[in-house]
Amino acid sequence: MASALEDPALERYFKGHKAAITSVDFSPNGKQLATASWDTFLMLWNCKPQARAFRYVGHKDVVTSVQFSPLGNLLASASRDRTVRLWIPDKRGKSSEFKAHTAPVRSVDFSANGQFLATASEDKSIKVWNMYRQRFLYSLYRHTHWVRCAKFSPDGRLIVSCSEDKTIKIWDTTNKQCVNNFSDSAGFANFVDFNPNGTCIASAGSDHTVKVWDIRVNKLLQHYQVHSGGVNCVSFHPSSNYLITASSDGTLKILDLLEGRLIYTLQGHTGPVFTVSFSKGGELFSSGGADAQVLLWRTNFDDLNCKDMMKRNLKRLHFDASPHLVDIYPRTPHPHEGKIETVEINPKLEVIDLQTSSPPVVDVLSFDSTITTDTTTVRTLADKSEEISGYFLNPSLLTSECSPTSLKKKTEDMSDLPSESQRSIPLAVMDALEHIMEQLNVLTQTVSILEQRLTLTEDKLKDCLENQQRLFNVIQQKS
Repeated sequence: MASALEDPALERYFKGHKAAITSVDFSPNGKQLATASWDTFLMLWNCKPQARAFRYVGHKDVVTSVQFSPLGNLLASASRDRTVRLWIPDKRGKSSEFKAHTAPVRSVDFSANGQFLATASEDKSIKVWNMYRQRFLYSLYRHTHWVRCAKFSPDGRLIVSCSEDKTIKIWDTTNKQCVNNFSDSAGFANFVDFNPNGTCIASAGSDHTVKVWDIRVNKLLQHYQVHSGGVNCVSFHPSSNYLITASSDGTLKILDLLEGRLIYTLQGHTGPVFTVSFSKGGELFSSGGADAQVLLWRTNFDDLNCKDMMKRNLKRLHFDASPHLVDIYPRTPHPHEGKIETVEINPKLEVIDLQTSSPPVVDVLSFDSTITTDTTTVRTLADKSEEISGYFLNPSLLTSECSPTSLKKKTEDMSDLPSESQRSIPLAVMDALEHIMEQLNVLTQTVSILEQRLTLTEDKLKDCLENQQRLFNVIQQKS
């Protein structure tokens, strides 16, 4: 392991995708890397040299987002084919499909406890799904244009979303209401995320800017104009001290949030960079872009004990908690080996020394079990899909090494959702009922809003009548 405060270094690059990389995510243990691409495939890379890679085949259009569940036993993916898929990240790669939205899905995000999944779509909505029962829960409608990204806060109480309507919205997951709104006239955010302690959000702007907001005081803390192209993605280091950005100008940049300045510019990609992500421990980060290459970097520049930092963050999950010193940006500069200028790193100049990784790729064709909120979808389930459904019934209880026999046993034990053969209600009727429930949820929200408006109107009418009565009394007294 490199010593503290060294420059970041490119360790390896993975070749296997046939088109641009849209999303990267590390497994919780940091041993695997999942990537999504315009080539319609997901790939699962092993960080150990020469290990096999798996290519998951199932989506019918560009895959826009991929994320591991907190336990690492599931992969969620979003696609332009309007579906969301859950995959078991192993050599079989079984998957479950959600007919999730009526337009392309742009992002997926698990809550920290793994119970919920948030999906954002070009149908202008955010949807939240229950992972234990594989069911749709509720939609969030307030954006007036495509929603590009939606993320849970670390404590799961909030969701942040960004849209091409040039707003960033904060939602309360308890009452399903929009509780905060940041708007921008110059451009829209391509990506947004919470910092690890949940007090701030960072946005990646189409107007080439990166912004950091404190959501407790609704204040713009930092505004960086360091890129010459749209910013497509950001990722917080687990310490919250650093932010890495990916841009269409072909560079990655690392910002020191404590000093409030740019410290590194990384030039490893040819063409736009679409995605970047730190590993859960912060010792690695990965990036992907239009050149179809996945780059794996070693961080090197931060020697903070990230486990201690994450424990401290967990103690401060509520966004109304009293401010802590680490939340104040910028604070007094800390030593950085006297480096005042930005360091530029261009590993392409030393490309001969790199570990090129083109591991053997195993194609995994998905066998689907379908979950839907669309009455027009026909479920085509064969015998094996019951086994898959059993696994996805409660993913938090299982690991990716579960055997088919143990899966079957657990399926029998968990009788919340009866198998197809046991159902007394036809599947088409079940689909219709689920669709009706979703529509009722929307109607309930609409009626609630109408009730609020009616109450306001009644209050105003009451005030008008009282004022009219006062005026009448005054006129009578004068006459």
